[in-house]
Amino acid sequence: MVYQASSDRYATMKYNRVGRSGLKIPAVSLGLWHNFGGIDTFENGRALVRHAFDLGITHFDLANNYGPPPGSAEEMFGRLLATDMKPYRDEMVISTKAGYGMWDGPYGDFGSRKYLISSLDQSLKRMGLDYVDIFYHHRPDPDTPLEETMMALDQIVRSGKALYVGVSNYRAPEAKEAIRILKELGTPLLIHQPRYSMFDRWIEDGLQDVLEEGGVGSIVFSPLEQGLLTNKYLGGIPKDSRAAGASVFLNENNLTAEKLDKVRRLNEIALERGQSLAQMALAWVLRGERVTSVLVGASKVSQLDDNVAMLSRLDFSAAELARIEEILK
Repeated sequence: MVYQASSDRYATMKYNRVGRSGLKIPAVSLGLWHNFGGIDTFENGRALVRHAFDLGITHFDLANNYGPPPGSAEEMFGRLLATDMKPYRDEMVISTKAGYGMWDGPYGDFGSRKYLISSLDQSLKRMGLDYVDIFYHHRPDPDTPLEETMMALDQIVRSGKALYVGVSNYRAPEAKEAIRILKELGTPLLIHQPRYSMFDRWIEDGLQDVLEEGGVGSIVFSPLEQGLLTNKYLGGIPKDSRAAGASVFLNENNLTAEKLDKVRRLNEIALERGQSLAQMALAWVLRGERVTSVLVGASKVSQLDDNVAMLSRLDFSAAELARIEEILK
């Protein structure tokens, strides 16, 4: 059956301008970090992308190494772009990245011009695209001069392989210098993608100020702290949860009695607001309009419905924010 997007897909989604650019992206974006690899079911990934688009989620975020195996998320997305999503390409913002290990040898990692341009060429081939909307340097490179990395991003835009460029995981001083270099080159930095949640607030220590001063947007990943800021752990650690498994991102050592108590207290505030804990955690990240979009992952379409529903309650009273700060500190 041929996919036809919902006619009211733009009715309820909120779109935010990215920094001082002309681009807007949805307040909720879909990340393809998990559940879109070669080990995952194509039809489930297909259902997620279709449903996300029907909800007004127009931004889809990838990276060269997403899978597993690396590259397979882009390949799966490429299949969808060639079929279901082909008529809607100009309604979509597609991003990918390079910066982590992708292939053997000295040219498949970090931030050299050779790696970044070669990696993007491979990504475009896997997705069947002539260009991506946003191309990111995925992490700082301690050995390659920042000028070289930024010149590669500038070259990528000028070659037409990306419309905009971004960085990810850069600390405030690195981001400030990247903004300066790209401005001088004539290709402004569009966006920064850092990790941010109620339990991981490092970007508040200078980075948000740097981005605001530079007119750069931000899209944050792991806003639900790998599932910790959901109802999954309200009664402890389920045996089938990520924390009970072999995940390097969330394990039982992270879930102290103190942290689980904070989760339960935060959930009480969410219930008073008429939201799930996950919905409140996403709305909190977007508070004050300092964050452009939250990147969510999903394994089933109902999670997308729940995440997007939080847009109906983005406001916080001063009393609610004070209570949340008291719990988090």
